[in-house]
Amino acid sequence: MRPYPIELEDVRKMLEYLKDRHKVYYTVYRVMLESGARFEHVLRMIETWSPRERVEIPGTNIVTRRLVCFDDKGFCRYYMGLREGTKPCEWVYFSTETLELLGQVAPRHINRHQVRKYAERHNLVLPKYMRKVSWRLMVKAMSRETARFIQSRLGELRISEARYEDLLSEADQQYPAYLKLLEETLSPSISKV
Repeated sequence: MRPYPIELEDVRKMLEYLKDRHKVYYTVYRVMLESGARFEHVLRMIETWSPRERVEIPGTNIVTRRLVCFDDKGFCRYYMGLREGTKPCEWVYFSTETLELLGQVAPRHINRHQVRKYAERHNLVLPKYMRKVSWRLMVKAMSRETARFIQSRLGELRISEARYEDLLSEADQQYPAYLKLLEETLSPSISKV
């Protein structure tokens, strides 16, 4: 195993830097941190943003809007439904504050190489490390199984139709604790928009 020594202080400084200088990249990084989704999945979500679309989740009897918000709990989840290939992405979770940012920037194509080059040029944490940072914090706030579900680590889970619905409801219950931990750990860079 290779260690990824990313200091949370570096993440906080990076978010502060982006918040004041680049709203689009700040939004991308917030979504990655809050969801643990892969960089390419976040970019795809922003490019194909369609919150009102209704979708059926394969293998379940669930028909839902792509974007489901729980305003009383302060978060939303967006259904991606990417199961092909080796890198699946079911849901992308994020705070209602980040939803406001998404509403200002999506839909839009964002070049992944430009984001990476910007991060390198300004000595910021590279996008590919945000999933690892998110995982490290997420498992402190919720069960590992729920964190795996939220981060679409589906190869590490056995999911039947009934278990899928259980994990979805468990994720919806436990996710606010993760947002609270993020705010406590990275405040003020992750606080209200």
